[in-house]
Amino acid sequence: MGGEPEHDDGVRPLLRKFDQRLTELIRAVYPDEQQRPGYARLAREISAATGGSISGTYLWELATGKKRNISLEQLDVLAQFFGVPPEYFLNEEVSQRVKAQLALATALRDARVRSLALRAAGLSPASLDSLLTIVNETRKAQNLPEVGDQEAGHGRRGRRKGDGPAAEGATQPDTEER
Repeated sequence: MGGEPEHDDGVRPLLRKFDQRLTELIRAVYPDEQQRPGYARLAREISAATGGSISGTYLWELATGKKRNISLEQLDVLAQFFGVPPEYFLNEEVSQRVKAQLALATALRDARVRSLALRAAGLSPASLDSLLTIVNETRKAQNLPEVGDQEAGHGRRGRRKGDGPAAEGATQPDTEER
């Protein structure tokens, strides 16, 4: 009554994508799977960076969808650590905006992408349009997915005090074993 309807999987829509969104943040901050920390180490890093408390087991359960009962305090701790607004986990529009910004940050890790962007700065609008056409056609030829004209980087991110690794875009993990 009055709540959000449940779907076939028995999970309320608000919580359906929580695990996916958390996993995407972890992958964005730690793109190298070989150096990605295990959940126990990641939980320690989160606690150290935010002063909040979360266990490695609970973090794993959230990331795999085994648990969905996150408290507002833990939601805020995760948002603070990853440098995203808490709404990222709960709101599709905010999630899409943050994903576009994460995609941009991920792309800019590649020195060649940065070099291309820097060299394109200052070109006329017609020249930029020509370059975009070339890049889009090259992506099609390589069977890469289309990239929309997202406004990544063109707005406030809703970042909070102590912006975390996702906000910085290039934090590297230490090499402790998983």
